[in-house]
Amino acid sequence: MGRVLGQEYEPGMRRLVVLAALALSALVVPTTASHAAGTTVLDATYTSVANGWVKVERYHDTDANFPSEAYPPDGRGNQEGQRLTFFGGVLRPRSNQFLLYHAPHWQTGTKATPVLLVHGANDNADREWANPNETPSGCGQTSCPSTGLMQYLDSAGYKVFAINFPHKQGDNLVQAQLVSDAIGVIKSKLGVAKVDLIGWSKGGFPVRAYVSSVKPTWGRIYQGDVRKVILIGNANNGLDYAWRHGAPGAILIYPECGGSLNGPAAVSTYMCYSVLYDHPELSYTGTGTNNTYPGQRQMLKRWDATYALDTSTQDYYTVYYGGWGYTSYSPGIQAAINQGSLVDTIRNAGIPSTVTTYLLCGGNPSLPYVYNENTGPSDGLVFRASCEDHVGIAGWAGTTTFLSDNHLQLGWGSGESAQIVTWLG
Repeated sequence: MGRVLGQEYEPGMRRLVVLAALALSALVVPTTASHAAGTTVLDATYTSVANGWVKVERYHDTDANFPSEAYPPDGRGNQEGQRLTFFGGVLRPRSNQFLLYHAPHWQTGTKATPVLLVHGANDNADREWANPNETPSGCGQTSCPSTGLMQYLDSAGYKVFAINFPHKQGDNLVQAQLVSDAIGVIKSKLGVAKVDLIGWSKGGFPVRAYVSSVKPTWGRIYQGDVRKVILIGNANNGLDYAWRHGAPGAILIYPECGGSLNGPAAVSTYMCYSVLYDHPELSYTGTGTNNTYPGQRQMLKRWDATYALDTSTQDYYTVYYGGWGYTSYSPGIQAAINQGSLVDTIRNAGIPSTVTTYLLCGGNPSLPYVYNENTGPSDGLVFRASCEDHVGIAGWAGTTTFLSDNHLQLGWGSGESAQIVTWLG
């Protein structure tokens, strides 16, 4: 619950609706020696699955080092829908578990190399890959399709799988280990040596972390089992979206303002109806039991030297650089970066040249119902310059930017799907 700090006057302010970074732990460096890995164990199988999937399996990794990550205490990050059923009815699963979704032709597809889809922040395998219309306005336009990239690839002859993470905003290093586990399961099922990985938005970070051997101290390094990587709308050189547009974005997050978005606020204190409330558990910089958004913090990087901040918004300066503004307190983006950004660590580690890598980006900064990234060329959330950045990608083979599509359209648009098929071969 928020702590009431005191009664204050409420100055005039623009109530800008700001989307928390989608789909936006201790910092570690890649190592050359692998620690003993746990065994991946099948817990349950489900064959009554929505949205065109034919089977879902739940697995857990026996490595005791996997953490129980902190969740927002008000339940906004809990599992729901069929995912809750598949996680055994556990609202807040431990981070050693994952779901593996199977497309209809996961065994019989004609293409030799299977494809694993890796979803982004505050999302799931259903909405992101199979039914963009599962949640209202979740596809980047007002009218959403009911099928997605899964059906497109499945009909094109690919053996398609998707991972579903237990924590929707979890530590990217932990999720990278789950990606490795899922790859191992697929290799065993199909008798193949390699898979192709497609990561969308935040999903690109565990993908890049795994193939770059950036891991927790207890984790396994890259196993040489990935043929191609496709990164969709990934902030390859980081993002600072939630910080550069001032304090009003907290309206969507702070419950006292009516907010319930499962995403972090750049501020840790915010004024709702003339009262200041303190919510470290809903911020980028929470620690201990308040460390509920580590995966978002790991994607942060400053862009203020490249693109000016949005000076039209309340408290824009103090939110970005830290301090008290008229309606908020922020520790500043640099404090959050120092607490655990992985951007430069992953870029410096590098994807090996043996992994052919492609970047798919958008150029339309218009996302319905939200305040868009308007301070530089973007897809509405991620700067094009960040998505198109291929530093540290030795096997970079090409970038395609769809100027007419926004961040959310990238995962299901017909042009993007056709480009992905061309790249997969």
